[in-house]
Amino acid sequence: MSIAVEPVGQVRAPRPHAEDDYWGGEESCIELAAGYGAEALQGLEQFSHVEVLFLFHQVAPEKIVSGARHPRNNPQWPAVGIFAQRGKNRPNRIGSTICRILRVEGTRLYVAELDAIDGTPVLDLKPVMAEFLPRQALRQPAWSQELMREYWLRRD
Repeated sequence: MSIAVEPVGQVRAPRPHAEDDYWGGEESCIELAAGYGAEALQGLEQFSHVEVLFLFHQVAPEKIVSGARHPRNNPQWPAVGIFAQRGKNRPNRIGSTICRILRVEGTRLYVAELDAIDGTPVLDLKPVMAEFLPRQALRQPAWSQELMREYWLRRD
């Protein structure tokens, strides 16, 4: 089965290339694609956060991982399956981040701390509702907390 998906927009951000850490404080703009008017974003400003689904478009096909690997190629962390990590080298190259909504201006959505680079195709936008967040306490391994230690810090 093949699935075709058309981007609903594109990221405008200061970063031209993906980096592993220091995404804190980033401000990005998502510009809707032609064919989507301002009414597509109508009411979104009433929410505090939006989930952005996007495509890791700069990942070359030969870099895609379908099995297990050490996150960030760090041998001190266990080899885990690609679906047990959030790396960009995933089979369908889909990324997902929950971002704080800063403002909506026509067909532009401004968000804080979107870890996507300039030119990234946006596949979908969904308002974050408490009822769709986890209903129980989260559990995650220690290596993942170590990996994320500097991810949301500001680059100074």
